[in-house]
Amino acid sequence: MATKRDYKNEYKTQLQRGDDKGQIERQRARRMFDKEGIDRDGKNIDHIKPIKTGGLSSKSNLRLRSPKANKSDNKR
Repeated sequence: MATKRDYKNEYKTQLQRGDDKGQIERQRARRMFDKEGIDRDGKNIDHIKPIKTGGLSSKSNLRLRSPKANKSDNKR
């Protein structure tokens, strides 16, 4: 398991590679759920306020949903 220091280095590397802010926020949400021990198998982490409109990966903005429900809300 990576330490906080490793996450900071990885974040810097991602920015240098040009990874978009959305991808970094999605990874932050996954780590948050994993750290809390929440089983997310077969589920999508949904940002209630989408990342592209300024939503962040905070507990109050995240929920687990079925892939079908999440994709239908996001018009995919």
